[in-house]
Amino acid sequence: MNTPSTLTTQLGAQGIAQQPWWVEQWMELINGYRFKKRLERAWDYARSGNVQSIRFEGRRVHARVQGSDADPYKVKLWLDVLSDEDWGYVLEALSQKARWSAQLLAGVMPQDIERAFAASGKRLFPFKLQEVRSECSCPDKANPCKHVSAVFYLMGDRFSEDPFVLFQLRGRTRPQLLSDLAKRRRQLLAKAAAGRAAANGPAQPDAGGSLRPAHPAIADPNRWWRYDAALDSNLVVITPALEGDTGLDAAGPLPLAEEPRFAGANRLFLEQLRDQAQQLASAAMATAMDNGKADSDKADAGVGAGAGA
Repeated sequence: MNTPSTLTTQLGAQGIAQQPWWVEQWMELINGYRFKKRLERAWDYARSGNVQSIRFEGRRVHARVQGSDADPYKVKLWLDVLSDEDWGYVLEALSQKARWSAQLLAGVMPQDIERAFAASGKRLFPFKLQEVRSECSCPDKANPCKHVSAVFYLMGDRFSEDPFVLFQLRGRTRPQLLSDLAKRRRQLLAKAAAGRAAANGPAQPDAGGSLRPAHPAIADPNRWWRYDAALDSNLVVITPALEGDTGLDAAGPLPLAEEPRFAGANRLFLEQLRDQAQQLASAAMATAMDNGKADSDKADAGVGAGAGA
């Protein structure tokens, strides 16, 4: 069971700026509402703090909005959920692209996410405002009323913080989605590994005539990038960074504010930052070389002791 989360927020006078694309797409739904006066009133409600709370409970959104009555109105919002069969198609499509999985794991909504939902014939984002189901305890018969619209505006804040809320409203929580997606990816990789093993032919007999067992990484892709053996220090070569290959160079121009009274302040700051980085890098390199020398001395001492014996 999902733990209800409460979001209380107020908007600035200038509204919401520089939001992720998925928030902007959500806002376009309500901004396309033809009753503009009602939207202006809803925006005032959202900006002035009349929305007392927003709770995302499972597949529904519950909110309390203070209106003209003494008691706040109760608002509910929800979307049509996808069936398990529909989600199966979506997960299958998501697992086919590593980029989609990586972006979702990083909390970023892939810009072409609707291509994955197209496999089920469904959508993640509502196509029109009427697809967002809503109820309000106010006497206004229009839907959405200004109280529902105010909640709609503030839901964008929550989507900005966690795009997985959209998936939750469609029937899959973040843990469910990531767990199912990871399971599908493992199955896909294991199937690909088995296919490669079959293409390479049957196991070959060793010198004693026995078949060599398949490497564990064939069945467990998590082992592909793991190396447990100790690395020979003779294989490690330490060199200083090439010119133009430092972190500052890779970062590019830093967005430092200009101060007219101190025209050279930014240049001096960057020079000191570069000098400090060079000092730290030199110290780290010296430490690494000392450790390598100590390992070499130990090895030489061991060889000498063996020769003396």
